[in-house]
Amino acid sequence: MISRHALRSAQPIKQSIRRYATPGPSSSGGSNTIIYAAVAATAGIGGYYYYSRSLKTASAPPSSAEQQTIPKSTPPSAAFTGGDQGWLSLKLSNVEEINHNTKKFRFELPDKDNVSGLQIASALLTSFKGPGMEKPAIRPYTPTSDEDEKGFIDLVVKRYPNGPMSEHMHAMVPEQRLDFKGPIPKYPWTPNKHNHIALIAGGTGITPMYQLARAIFKNPEDKTKVTLVFGNLTEEDILLKREFEDLENEFPQRFRAFYVLDNPPDGWAQGKGHVNPELLKTVLPEPKTENIKVFVCGPPGMYKAISGAKKSPSDQGELAGMLKELGYSQDQVYKF
Repeated sequence: MISRHALRSAQPIKQSIRRYATPGPSSSGGSNTIIYAAVAATAGIGGYYYYSRSLKTASAPPSSAEQQTIPKSTPPSAAFTGGDQGWLSLKLSNVEEINHNTKKFRFELPDKDNVSGLQIASALLTSFKGPGMEKPAIRPYTPTSDEDEKGFIDLVVKRYPNGPMSEHMHAMVPEQRLDFKGPIPKYPWTPNKHNHIALIAGGTGITPMYQLARAIFKNPEDKTKVTLVFGNLTEEDILLKREFEDLENEFPQRFRAFYVLDNPPDGWAQGKGHVNPELLKTVLPEPKTENIKVFVCGPPGMYKAISGAKKSPSDQGELAGMLKELGYSQDQVYKF
């Protein structure tokens, strides 16, 4: 899917990225006005005494007996706790068709008040063993539902020919069950960990990118700038496009998305062909920029062309491909 064809729309992208790189006006807080109220002396000594006593009573802390009756808020329990927890069997409650080969699956957590327990960034393992299979098929998926949602998780899954897990899931109907395990930690995120991050994705490799971007823009304390480069075959294949458009409209100075299609429709104004060095050089933060990170997730061909493949889930492997050629260092790149 990946090649080095030049973009026909490189100049408009360069112009837009220049505008994007220009920092917006800094917000200035308004002055706080302190209002003082005077109590009229003509109210009389008796009235003043009553007023003072009322203030003391109103501001007095609750007694120990009263404290016992105040409901205590407790954080919601996590469905997935990792460690020796083992596999959890979750019931499929709903299936939504996204496009010709992609569906969204909603699975119920064990308790309606459970949250998933996933951190940013992390994923879940799924397991299925069908008739005639010597070993179960085990595949990782990153839920697209918010980590604070209670009672369910959503998975967006593309069906791949001869893909045992994706084909099994696409054949599932509500009330059937699937085994899950996790969370599987990926890249630990804290607010403002990097000044600017770039997300290079292909196909369903967009789901961990969405998890990370959603967490950043959900947190008002996190001011990280985010650039997305998302390659697909057709416009119909662009997953979560509406969600990213919402982010772009709400945070135009901090989030930009660039889409590249192998087979674009007539009138397509963005990238045509494949993700290539010219596009990355135009829209990504420069390698010499302070405190940046580039994340990559997609099919094997994308890893090979963009960043080099991972050796294993725990071994990032050597940096190679376009990012190395453009001057990025090993510690500036993370492969999901």
